[in-house]
Amino acid sequence: MQEHRPTHPWVELASSSIRFAIVGAFVPGWEELRDLVVQAEELGFDAYWLNDHPTRSMDCWTTLAGLAMATTRIRLMSLVSCIYYRSPALLARQAADVDRLSGGRLVLGVGVGDDVPEFAQLGIDFPPARERQRALEETLEIVSGLWSGEPFSYAGEHFSLERAKMSPGPVQEPHVPVMIGGGGEKVTLRQVARYADVSNFGPHEWVGSAFTLDDVTRKYDVLRGYCEEIGRPFDSILRSHWTPLLTLAPSASALEVKRASSRIPDAGRLKMESLFATPDGAIKHYQALADRGVQYFLATVNGRDDETIRLLADEVLPAIRPARI
Repeated sequence: MQEHRPTHPWVELASSSIRFAIVGAFVPGWEELRDLVVQAEELGFDAYWLNDHPTRSMDCWTTLAGLAMATTRIRLMSLVSCIYYRSPALLARQAADVDRLSGGRLVLGVGVGDDVPEFAQLGIDFPPARERQRALEETLEIVSGLWSGEPFSYAGEHFSLERAKMSPGPVQEPHVPVMIGGGGEKVTLRQVARYADVSNFGPHEWVGSAFTLDDVTRKYDVLRGYCEEIGRPFDSILRSHWTPLLTLAPSASALEVKRASSRIPDAGRLKMESLFATPDGAIKHYQALADRGVQYFLATVNGRDDETIRLLADEVLPAIRPARI
């Protein structure tokens, strides 16, 4: 029988509480970003994540290292680190360093990459989907091997190493949680069952195209089936859901004012759905998802919209209850 990853204690918390992680869009400077993440920690958010888009923001891993030193409790995520932007060995090194600097608070999110123009700007070829998917598996196998502390050799289709050894490694026990971004039902969710601790998808064409509650239910049924195939407990994987942009206001009239002036990432370029809501509307939205099995929520917010951040922390987050399934 295949040996599976032990259930991470952070994943096990999902049975008793719903948690939220955020990222602040439109925050270009370090000092402003640092202050936002410190505020998120103080408000009780479980995690803060960074996207990996080096052509339009500070480097993901450099910034996560800085945030590791500026915070004490909040988890730090890469959502998601593109496997082609660094070699697997460099990714293993940078992720281990962030985990060590943060005292074991990293969630390593990885993905195959979808931003064709960014690949071109970085001078990187954009392989077909199946090649990228296989390269993701090889990346995770190499990262795991390098973190073993023993000399590690690997010969794959895309990457190879010869008796490589990495020290020091991460400090988190029993391991650094791994998130695979996306909800593809033929390949990605099968990879989640085999390699990951966290599944993440949402209403965005790059992140699984889960636009309805029925989409969410179907994808969890598929994931459960892949877990059963390999004998892995379904609940050993944290089920997270991403909101591409969340905007809150205390009343419908105030919400319309915000909607009229809102900047929406990727609007008009990619198929995605934002959420504009009062706190009551957001509670209904997130509780419906939780009732379908979502255990953890990630939301992109305008980092300068303090009202949304506080309404989410003070009114929405405390009201969502885990499903009893």
